[in-house]
Amino acid sequence: MSTIAFRLAPSRSTVAARWAYGAVCALAGSALIAGLAQLSFRLPFTPVPVTGQTLGVLLVGAAYGPGLGAATLGLYLIWGVVGLPVLAPNPAGTHDVGLQVLRSASLTGGYLWGFVVSAAIVGALSRRGWDRSVRSAIGAMLLGSIAIYAVGVPWLYHALPATIDGKPVTLETALTFGLYPFIIGDTLKLLVAAGLLPLAWRWLDRLRPAPDVPRDRR
Repeated sequence: MSTIAFRLAPSRSTVAARWAYGAVCALAGSALIAGLAQLSFRLPFTPVPVTGQTLGVLLVGAAYGPGLGAATLGLYLIWGVVGLPVLAPNPAGTHDVGLQVLRSASLTGGYLWGFVVSAAIVGALSRRGWDRSVRSAIGAMLLGSIAIYAVGVPWLYHALPATIDGKPVTLETALTFGLYPFIIGDTLKLLVAAGLLPLAWRWLDRLRPAPDVPRDRR
């Protein structure tokens, strides 16, 4: 099955035009995620910020498919590495940049890598039609969200110091810092994404029916 981005792609285009279209999609998607990353705030007890990034990751993955979705998130990470202020801001309003944001010592590096995995998973499920109904879209978005934390929380656990305030850091510490505070917000974000995608498909089916859908000949 197709994805939203490929349904909107120019029909009967050349290879160069398809590559150009993919590049524009990647730029637009990474810019969307960068913008949502600026919608952030920090809780006083955790180094992991609350941001709108997850919503962008889920939408891009579903709309673009596994290959283009993962590539778009890869481009987003490259922007941060080369020094562009695309990641969530620090409490002082500055942005972490450079290769260190993706290294093992980075407290939030696992979440950034998890974004790439999440986009690929959600994109693959969307290619199978999971984004066509709210129920299946919720399942896809839930699996994509789980993927982010499956990478981010263990990474955070290993990046934290051995002790905090004289207490040893455990996996429960990492869950308290990197999962529990975000469950409600991420549930709301995945529900928003799961609701938007079927609506987008209904609009697309009217605007540009699939080739195997007969047009009204009246």
